[in-house]
Amino acid sequence: MEKESLVMNYKQYINGRWVDAQSGATWTVIDPATEAAILDVPFGDAADAEAAIAAAAAAQPKWAAMTAYERGAILRRVADLIYSRLDELAPIMTRECGKPLAEARGEWTACADLFDWFAEEGKRAYGRTIPPRRGHKRLLAIPMPVGVVATITAWNFPAYLPARKWSGALAAGCTVVARPSELTPMSAMALVNLLEEAGMPPGVLNLVNGQPAPIGEVFLRSPQVDKLSFTGSQAVGRLLMRNAAEGIKRLSLELGGSAPVLVFPDVDVEAVAKIAVAAKFRNNGQVCISPSRFYVHRAIEDDFIAASRAIVENLVVGPGLDPQVTTGPLVSAAARTRIADFVADAVERGAQVLTGGAPPPGRARGFFYAPTLLTNLAPQMRVMQEETFGPVMLLNSFDDMASALAQANNTPYGLAAYVLTNDLRTAIRAYEGLKFGIIGVNDMTPATAEAPFGGVKQSGFGREGAQEGLHEYMEIKFVSMAIEG
Repeated sequence: MEKESLVMNYKQYINGRWVDAQSGATWTVIDPATEAAILDVPFGDAADAEAAIAAAAAAQPKWAAMTAYERGAILRRVADLIYSRLDELAPIMTRECGKPLAEARGEWTACADLFDWFAEEGKRAYGRTIPPRRGHKRLLAIPMPVGVVATITAWNFPAYLPARKWSGALAAGCTVVARPSELTPMSAMALVNLLEEAGMPPGVLNLVNGQPAPIGEVFLRSPQVDKLSFTGSQAVGRLLMRNAAEGIKRLSLELGGSAPVLVFPDVDVEAVAKIAVAAKFRNNGQVCISPSRFYVHRAIEDDFIAASRAIVENLVVGPGLDPQVTTGPLVSAAARTRIADFVADAVERGAQVLTGGAPPPGRARGFFYAPTLLTNLAPQMRVMQEETFGPVMLLNSFDDMASALAQANNTPYGLAAYVLTNDLRTAIRAYEGLKFGIIGVNDMTPATAEAPFGGVKQSGFGREGAQEGLHEYMEIKFVSMAIEG
């Protein structure tokens, strides 16, 4: 029997209905590999956000009253639907954000893993009884859902970032109002289609696509929104924190990073160069935990640079729908310009371009930039201070553990860091000394549904995934009960 094709609604989703923006406005989604228009989608504003919040607030008591097993059954069906439709879902993502099909399939698989995980983890939202100091009392700590959760997510993982927030919030008994990035709304809309098919009740999950500022303002000022979870830039994170103070709004913020990699001299250089380049240029470097600043022990510096350069120069740049392509385009013309400005600043300050450093030849259309290696770097360069978020691999050196840690920690960011070594003592000293929320030791893809994800310092606060990702959406209610006799 031939499998039925997946038919998608690409609209806003409010109170169980697919709707246009109340204003009638639309937004054209652009294919970054061709610069061609893909689709016009609704582009809402504050009025749409208010309608979605009202629907979520009305649906929340009933959703919270369902058992964790009932909610989990729906989340499990979402996971099953994703697993069964990877071949149809992956091209949607590739067309709107540019990543190669293999990476898009991997992202959708990770989405399914999240719903699968939280379908079960919601059943483990344990409270506790507390031994009282007086015999006539009974003390209880009971986890309760926060309520209505607003989510704002970035374009670089257009399905995974929403899934990481929605799955935890829904498992906890919260309802959700979601705003995806206007650059890549189709994957989030596709995910909502699957939630609807899985039996999600009306109002439990709502999606508005539209103007960032007015929608964000509604999320922050509405007394019906109990929490806002945001993934994006430091600048927007600061703005949200300032504005959230007015209503004492609860926040979770994931604000990106500038991840260092410490490469010690005991490694197999060819092997670690291979995994380093693969991780660096995944999604063309547009990954919040992307390894950016490589610090290589001076004893192996030349060998590591040569091995990395050889691998980088064999990467295939092109449209992600081509199965031979390893590296797709950047998401927009603005993103490409930003990378070009970073490289130009570094070169002006003395950096050396080993390969890349410009758009690749033969790509007149599309937002392509060649995978780039830079050496002779200095701390004051923009690429060393800011989140690069693109296909630029920065190669530095160190002489000892102390200098490696000092250089690695010299950043306001604190999301992820990496250690490449075969020596256990070196690994322990390194991960203990790195001031980051996530450390990968010989593992450059550490994010997984069953482990906590989040940063420190100016990379934000809060955790997603694991039991922490469930409790981010819960509050503890304390009950002190006096009994007679």
